[in-house]
Amino acid sequence: MTDAAALTERTRAAVQLLLQRIAEGDPARIAELFAEQVDWAIADNPAVPWIRPRTTRADVADHFRELAEGQYPDPNGSSIDVLVADGAEAALSGRLAGTVRHTGKSFSSPFAMRLTVEDGLITRYRVYEDSLAVAAACTP
Repeated sequence: MTDAAALTERTRAAVQLLLQRIAEGDPARIAELFAEQVDWAIADNPAVPWIRPRTTRADVADHFRELAEGQYPDPNGSSIDVLVADGAEAALSGRLAGTVRHTGKSFSSPFAMRLTVEDGLITRYRVYEDSLAVAAACTP
């Protein structure tokens, strides 16, 4: 296997482990997969308390903790359609779904994610989703 192919496979494995840990729901174990400093971007939305800027591994744990406190995921409505890795870069797309705890409203959205993995840790994390659908579910 070439060095480039090996790097691609390590990146794919890191992203698959991230998805597994997100499904397990332990914020501290999810955060272990991220570098101490993270280039994080999810479109900031004041109506959605867990969607805001993050920069550190501790912030990542806080994000997944706040996400779990704020909504119930819908595993039957969430899916990954494609995962592509090339060197240190990975992109995936699918559908996410859940119910906001304090309103009882459900949401569903297509999403795309782009990640960079360096030395086995995620250093860049980008999520693109229908933030209006999530915000609407957060509004009483």
